[in-house]
Amino acid sequence: MTTVSTHTDARAALTDLLLTPGLDLDEAADRHFAPDYRQRTDGSWADRTEFLAHIAHLRTVVAGGSVEVHDELASGDRYADRHTMEVIKTDGSTVRMEVYLFGEFAPDGRFRRIEETTLMLEGADADRNLGSAR
Repeated sequence: MTTVSTHTDARAALTDLLLTPGLDLDEAADRHFAPDYRQRTDGSWADRTEFLAHIAHLRTVVAGGSVEVHDELASGDRYADRHTMEVIKTDGSTVRMEVYLFGEFAPDGRFRRIEETTLMLEGADADRNLGSAR
């Protein structure tokens, strides 16, 4: 097991990816995700390219929002958190999702892998797949 003294976290990554207008997507991704990054959301796997396509899509529908971390634990190269993501969409509607996340860090402190499950708290039925929409 690799010990990492400094690492990213879900709030920083989500803020850079979705809530910082003007920040280049590739720059935001490079800050927080290793080149071999992969993610499973609600049972569906995506490699880094597919993940970035998902984020690029979200950037077209997300006007703003916030991330509230309720629980967070990092130990060695492992990370876990429970957070609520609130998204205000460009159409003015709001989506709130609670996310249960388990991750693994690369030696440089960026995420190598994340597996997460999402729970819709508020939003339209059509937004249920927002966590993995492309």
